[in-house]
Amino acid sequence: MTVDDHTLAQVAMSREEYARLLDMLDREPTEVELGIVGALWSEHCGYKHSRPLFHHFPSEGEFVLTKVGEENAGAIDLGDGWCAVFKMESHNHPSAIEPYEGAATGVGGILRDIFAMGMRPVALLDSLRFGPLTDPTNRHLFGGVVSGIGGYGNCIGVPTVGGEVQFDESYSGNPLVNAMAIGVGRRDHLLSASAAGPGNPLVLVGADTGRDGIHGATFASVELDGKSDERRPAVQVGNPFLEKLLLEACVELAEQHGDWIEGLQDLGAAGLTSSSVEAADRAGTGIDIDVALVPRREQQMTPYEVMLSESQERMLVIPKREYLDDVLALFRRWEINADVIGIVTDDQMVTIRDGDDVVARIPISIPSDPPQYPPNGVRPAELDRWQSEDLQAVPDVVDPDAALLELLGCPNIASRRSIYRQYDHQVLNNTVVLPGGDAAVLRVKGSTRGIAASTDCNGRFVALEPRVGAAIAVAEAARNVVATGARPAAVTDCLNFGNPEKPEVAYQLEQAILGISDACRTLNTPVVSGNASLYNETPNGQILPTPSIGMLGVIEHVETALRIAPRTGDTLLLVGAEPAQGVETLAGSEYLTTKLGRLAGRPMIDLDHEARVQELVLVAHEAGLLTAAHDCADGGLAIALAEMCLAVDSGIDASAIDLGPRLDASLFGEAQSRFIVAVADDAAASDFEARATVAGVPVTRLGSIGGARLRLGPTDLSLDDLRAAYDGGLDRALRD
Repeated sequence: MTVDDHTLAQVAMSREEYARLLDMLDREPTEVELGIVGALWSEHCGYKHSRPLFHHFPSEGEFVLTKVGEENAGAIDLGDGWCAVFKMESHNHPSAIEPYEGAATGVGGILRDIFAMGMRPVALLDSLRFGPLTDPTNRHLFGGVVSGIGGYGNCIGVPTVGGEVQFDESYSGNPLVNAMAIGVGRRDHLLSASAAGPGNPLVLVGADTGRDGIHGATFASVELDGKSDERRPAVQVGNPFLEKLLLEACVELAEQHGDWIEGLQDLGAAGLTSSSVEAADRAGTGIDIDVALVPRREQQMTPYEVMLSESQERMLVIPKREYLDDVLALFRRWEINADVIGIVTDDQMVTIRDGDDVVARIPISIPSDPPQYPPNGVRPAELDRWQSEDLQAVPDVVDPDAALLELLGCPNIASRRSIYRQYDHQVLNNTVVLPGGDAAVLRVKGSTRGIAASTDCNGRFVALEPRVGAAIAVAEAARNVVATGARPAAVTDCLNFGNPEKPEVAYQLEQAILGISDACRTLNTPVVSGNASLYNETPNGQILPTPSIGMLGVIEHVETALRIAPRTGDTLLLVGAEPAQGVETLAGSEYLTTKLGRLAGRPMIDLDHEARVQELVLVAHEAGLLTAAHDCADGGLAIALAEMCLAVDSGIDASAIDLGPRLDASLFGEAQSRFIVAVADDAAASDFEARATVAGVPVTRLGSIGGARLRLGPTDLSLDDLRAAYDGGLDRALRD
């Protein structure tokens, strides 16, 4: 076939890559072969620019049960025969042009990754980014995405228990929609996504195949531009009610009849192409598929369209041939279509037929071997300018009360209640710590243990110093988990960056991966799964580099989980640093960015100190000393203290605390490695202080909870004023 530039653009393939394909094939590809290779060589499926860096990640550990990339999600051992699987993925480009369906099908896709491993999904979290809500387009995207997440999760009956959202001009027109899912089950019910056993049938189950989603993988591998709306057909349409049936059938198959099958794989990006080729590649086998056997909901679909369709709610099952009838009967009992569409072969070839016609036949090694582009990064010139700015020259805060109220009500800090109240976060009755705190906590039914989960990333920090900023994202996610009393166990990530072909973006990507690796090694949280979403750019420029981190922690006795709200009379302690902070802690902070209207400064973290602080909090909690805990992050000490006071509806008098010469830095600086913890009495406070001295960690008594005002140094505000600013911040932004 003659391949023109338009055809190559449709499959996101360069002329050089096409020449590589010709060399590997030693002939021209057929249309279906080009579609298969283009999809699997796309950035979205092939990780051409990110995979060469993945070797930096620590990925093994005592409790890790899977190897990164070999299964649909990462799995960790919870003990007593239980395990948890989890993963985060992006649906950014689809959400930019069709926010409701883009977000909804992002949720559906990540859930299939979980039950493809035989585990029951028990929780969803999200990590979202939008442009300023003053822009009507951003409001439309925000409303559609939030509704899409709630619509799909609520209908399928999996609780959305946590997440985070941030706003920045760089995300205008290119929102980030990262969804994380967690599943729990018995370790011996884990399934593989492998097409093993030549002669075994390939069974397609779930929805009929349509034209929705064609070129979705390649669409996610290019920049958004003025013509992106023309790609609207690449956005899939979901059916959560069908996925609920699919979920239950797959979990039943794993829990009761796991010996019937060799593998189970979801159909996500690139649809039948990626699911079948990747499953066969894992097993070292081949596949022979007849697209004429694929049930369709549209007329006159071509083999190309069938193989690349990303219609939702579909799974590929590889039964052992002697159990084929049993597997078909199981799915049909759940009123789910199940059809044999091909067979596993031993020739390591991808053979696609349309009845009697062979429309593709290539070695499986070709689509499974995308080109790799080692980073050729160049440090962005603006880093020197941002980092060298003299923050001492920034005028100190004049009216700390007004500054605190303004910061508390800004969209990046204000209460997210108006978002999470749209989600059912208690369905399944496992949620122990509800949204609104640092991390969600869920019970593991059948065990005394619980799991805590959080998502986090501050793109400003990553932009200012990519390696440090990415390490901070890991540390902050771990701190969120520690604040519930859970020990951080493992990480999933979603690497959201601009065009990696630009040297400055390649630098950001490489340095961020190094930073994640630094933090994960120090905190003993291996990376067990993840996703890369590159080419997040519009004609106005790239997004802030945003390597979102999903952290999973384990708590031995779930009933001891900590919450953000202390009790009246409790003593609050600042742990990890002195209250008085230097101006350098304003780097990349919400306060400074709002005040200057631009990025400035150089964020810093001491990972060894971070590890000591987290261990101190965990050990103190295990000793029964703590009644509440909250990490100190966005907005600094003043915001963290205000959030704790609002959670218990009681004030604190910390007016005597020495805040040093820079009031803005001490109140609103975002120094790392800090917690505010609550203890019941002086004896517990003294015990904690003694442990902190041994650990080499600073501790300061802030005061006791009581009254109706927050006093911190010169700051003196009523709880009513704080609540009005905090609770209504997002709603005001959407109205104004």
